[in-house]
Amino acid sequence: MKSIKPGRGSSMQGFIGSIATILFGMFWTFMTFSITKDSPIPGSQIFPFFGFVIIGIGIFQAVYHYKNATGKDRMSIVDIVDENEEKDPLNARLRRNEGEKFCPYCGTMVQTSFQFCPSCGKSL
Repeated sequence: MKSIKPGRGSSMQGFIGSIATILFGMFWTFMTFSITKDSPIPGSQIFPFFGFVIIGIGIFQAVYHYKNATGKDRMSIVDIVDENEEKDPLNARLRRNEGEKFCPYCGTMVQTSFQFCPSCGKSL
């Protein structure tokens, strides 16, 4: 039976997207500083500070995605492997025993001899 397992794919994409966000924040900050430095309108100098907010969010997301991509119990919904290749960290988190079988669609506990889930009716 195939199940959703930890993976790196989406976390690395998130990390790369976070780097792009940081670069955009830097671009925004420099551009708005150069545009608003001689502005006669009071309060227009606040726009460059939005760049600092974008940079901060980008750094936070980059750290989060990097840790998720390289961590032991990383989670991703795009990598699917067999049970004998990798243990399911969700079973440990939910304190499930290895001998128990659950429906991959609705999570109902089923007997190992069942071919269909008694709750949702989908093929196991």
